[in-house]
Amino acid sequence: MSTVLSPTTALQAGDTLSADRAAGVAVIGTVAEYSGTLDALRRSGRSVGVVPTMGALHDGHRSLIERAARECDVVAVSIFVNPTQFGSAADLAHYPRTLDADLGMVASAGGDLVFAPSVAEMYPDLGDGAQAGTTDGAQPGKTTVSAPALAARWEGASRPGHFDGVATVVVKLLSAAGRCRAYFGEKDFQQLALVRRVARDLCLPTEVVGCQTVRHLDGLALSSRNVRLSAGERRASLVLYRALRSGADLVARGEIDPTVVEAEMTRVVARAPAVALDYAAVVDADDLEPAHTCAARPLRLLIAAAVGPVRLIDNLDPHGPEPTPPSRLPGV
Repeated sequence: MSTVLSPTTALQAGDTLSADRAAGVAVIGTVAEYSGTLDALRRSGRSVGVVPTMGALHDGHRSLIERAARECDVVAVSIFVNPTQFGSAADLAHYPRTLDADLGMVASAGGDLVFAPSVAEMYPDLGDGAQAGTTDGAQPGKTTVSAPALAARWEGASRPGHFDGVATVVVKLLSAAGRCRAYFGEKDFQQLALVRRVARDLCLPTEVVGCQTVRHLDGLALSSRNVRLSAGERRASLVLYRALRSGADLVARGEIDPTVVEAEMTRVVARAPAVALDYAAVVDADDLEPAHTCAARPLRLLIAAAVGPVRLIDNLDPHGPEPTPPSRLPGV
């Protein structure tokens, strides 16, 4: 039976935080204890890596934790389903919550502690009964962080208020963590760009590390939302990656007109009637503005669509290396 170290035990144990990875992880529920624990570890000379998540961990998250464990002395994983970034109460209610399984994955991937606060801890003005942040136009709290230059297009246009919720909770989590490296997946590419901008503009003591998307053998990007897909919807969802690959192939063959590439991605998705395309775009990877030419670097192809009741997003660097080796989970 696994033993879970308490935060106090972890600190008193000194090097035991690293030596007893297999035994379990410390679970912390308050900002004060989380900040104090990481401050104490840094004072002892250890580097800190953090992996912010909303739980429902999968092999994509595992890859982030494993990379953080390779590069940092101590790895902290936050698990918090942030209500202020959901546009509807139904979407928030359907988000999977699997804390026990998540703790096991954190331990097996090399994480040392988990920060799992309540809603009331993160948003004292909301309390634990908080609903999605934008359903009634209410502000998520008395202070909100916004990065409109990066949040206005793409996901921001389709999900009003979403990125204000993301930016606000990320600033809270990174401020609580203190000086660290923070690991985010490239699958949510607009989110990663926004986090980098916010960390830079607000002078957070954080090095933001982007990590390649992890995919199933058939190309589908790993996402916590995939579990909501039926078998038929799961098969239909593969069209997103096919569209990205088709667009990237055009760029590789010398196509420089973004509108031609976008039209090709749209054409591929149109062959899957069960998939409702939101956008297929070629953008500058730094500011996410529409690209004027595919010869520019850095570049990203973005795509978003509804597959049944599930909204899926994906992206690809058409000039980049081959994707991260596929997940251990087979495509179905």
